[in-house]
Amino acid sequence: MSKRAILVIAAGSIILLFGMGLRYSFGLFLKPVSDTLMFDIGVFSLAIAIQNLLWGISQPFAGAIAEKYGSGKVIASAGVLHVIGLVILANADGAGDLYAGAGVFLGLAGSGSTFALILAVVARNVPAHIRSTVLGLTAATGTLGQISMAPMTQYFLSNIGWSSTFIIWAVILGALIPLAVFLTGKSDGSGPVAVDGAGSLTLALNEVRRHRSFWYLNAGFFVCGFHVMFIMAHFPNFLASEGFPEWLAVWAIAVIGVANMISTVIVGWLGDRYSKKYLLSGLYLARAAVFALFLMVPVSVPSVLIFVAAIGSLWLATVPLTSGLVGQIYGVRYLATLFGIVFMSHQFGSFCAVWLGGYVFDATGSYDLIWQISIALGLISALFHLPIAERPLTRNPTPAPA
Repeated sequence: MSKRAILVIAAGSIILLFGMGLRYSFGLFLKPVSDTLMFDIGVFSLAIAIQNLLWGISQPFAGAIAEKYGSGKVIASAGVLHVIGLVILANADGAGDLYAGAGVFLGLAGSGSTFALILAVVARNVPAHIRSTVLGLTAATGTLGQISMAPMTQYFLSNIGWSSTFIIWAVILGALIPLAVFLTGKSDGSGPVAVDGAGSLTLALNEVRRHRSFWYLNAGFFVCGFHVMFIMAHFPNFLASEGFPEWLAVWAIAVIGVANMISTVIVGWLGDRYSKKYLLSGLYLARAAVFALFLMVPVSVPSVLIFVAAIGSLWLATVPLTSGLVGQIYGVRYLATLFGIVFMSHQFGSFCAVWLGGYVFDATGSYDLIWQISIALGLISALFHLPIAERPLTRNPTPAPA
């Protein structure tokens, strides 16, 4: 690979490390923030749900802006939004502050600092034959943030409180803004690696609109978002409701991260060698089985740790496969926008899981219904990936002038 590609991968990985590390740690804030402000769990759950919804809705637009004006500008703007949102949260004294800080500002910030945009920049700078492997390695750094940032966040929460912890996060993410200079560039095909895809964004959008495989990918990634954000937002509270100490939630998040980091790299490598759609179908089927087995056994420290290790191995391994499949079928020239649309479905799933989880828990005192829905969705997603046509889309060449 070129020096340019290595710099892009390094800068993108660092941004994912901290950007995803923050988002994976939000479940740790759920109970202390709710207790201090004397809110039901559903209030802060809704703020996190709004964050995921706006992150998803804004993602295709962030991708389109990046492809026209340059990724660096969007990534730097996201850093500024992170700082504003975290400062609002640090000074929150009502539900409106939670909805504005965690919901609006951090939601919009996510579209410029997480998987869809960062992986699109990486994909345009590496050769096609190693693309899935590199995407897996880069995506794995987001999980490294989960491993390292969750314990750090819990340490600060326990020692200086949630308000000061939000300020520390604001300083960290603000310091990353200069890294955007290494992630500049557009999708015009003038970079170091030739890019393929439709001749214009309008043509690309018309292609995917009429292609059933694109909508199967959207439906499948909705389920991924539902699974991941239900666990990240509500599993710490689930453990607390079962009477377990705080340290188990931190260890659970870290174990998910370790297992996911390993599996994401391995599955990314497998995606360069085997059918991505069958790998995805297998991942979702395995998730359904893991959820079902967890419900069947008594909840204990060993069962929790076994569960998080198993679900972690199936966690974000979907990301390099799904983004790689979008690039494989439709080309990478407009990958930030096209994968952004698929990622929007992921975030719709995240919104449903976070909001519904809080609503169901406040209404029933249990997450049993959400666990059952997660099993059913895993089975449905496994089926949705089977009819996907993996071959690159055939385009009619533009006729030469007479």
